Amino acid sequence: MSPGCGNITIITIIQVDRTLHTPMYGFLAVLSLSETSYMLVTIPNMLAHLLMESQAISIPGCRAQMFFFLGLGCSHCFLLTLMGYDRYVAICHPLRYSVMMRPTVCLCLGALVFCSGFSVASIETSMIFSSPFCGSDRVEHFFCDIAPVLKLSCSESAGKALAIFFLSVLVVLVSFLLILLSYAFIVAAVVRIPSAAGRRKAFSTCAAHLTVVIVHFGCASVIYLRPESGGRPDKDRLVAVFYTVVTPLLNPVVYTLRNKELFHERMFRLTLSFPPLENRGRSHTLESNSLFNEAVDSG
Repeated sequence: MSPGCGNITIITIIQVDRTLHTPMYGFLAVLSLSETSYMLVTIPNMLAHLLMESQAISIPGCRAQMFFFLGLGCSHCFLLTLMGYDRYVAICHPLRYSVMMRPTVCLCLGALVFCSGFSVASIETSMIFSSPFCGSDRVEHFFCDIAPVLKLSCSESAGKALAIFFLSVLVVLVSFLLILLSYAFIVAAVVRIPSAAGRRKAFSTCAAHLTVVIVHFGCASVIYLRPESGGRPDKDRLVAVFYTVVTPLLNPVVYTLRNKELFHERMFRLTLSFPPLENRGRSHTLESNSLFNEAVDSG
């Protein structure tokens, strides 16, 4: 469970160090918590089935697993969109950042992210389990995902599949387009920075987020942005392993590589139990604040 350990380490460091109590790192902590929960929905059950002879799962258990999996997946899309908006405000409106992204606003936006994600999951799960199942009772997957479970429905599932497809398009495509819009404004603002060092620093603050966005939305598009998911269950299972195991591993790796000096020093202090944080002083400043100052000076 090394991906979970990496995400928990990030959450701990951000929680302990007061200099990281900013919207950018707050959203990163929420992202790490979301991906840890994402893994806990599928991996323990998968490991239990590998170690035990019985691979059965009850219908209520399957429904609960699908609900939490879809809820966390949709919330992940919305959260990445929110993080893109945070980068847009930080780079394009640095002087208004502390007002536009004040704690109450961030809290409301975070609550909206998860309420929206689990609302979509509730609709999709209710549609899938609204009719009885018949025929084969074998789910061609290692967890209860939409397409494998929908195939077991007794009634005609074309209408349900189409409705779920449009919901998936709404979540994945709209979120991705909003992220692209945020980065279009970011690029337009960055090219106006006179110094090459300032432009590099501005783009580097977005590199980790862009990497996670590409991996997450790439996998989601392969699985869910198709009117039908038949024919290649082996391929679907392979992609599912990637976005349920590999993608949560990428979050701590990408973000710690991007902020290696910041996180490595804090991890060192955390491990060796240095004196309390109040006595450390203010020697460390966030890179985003440096970016704000440079953007203001060069403007």
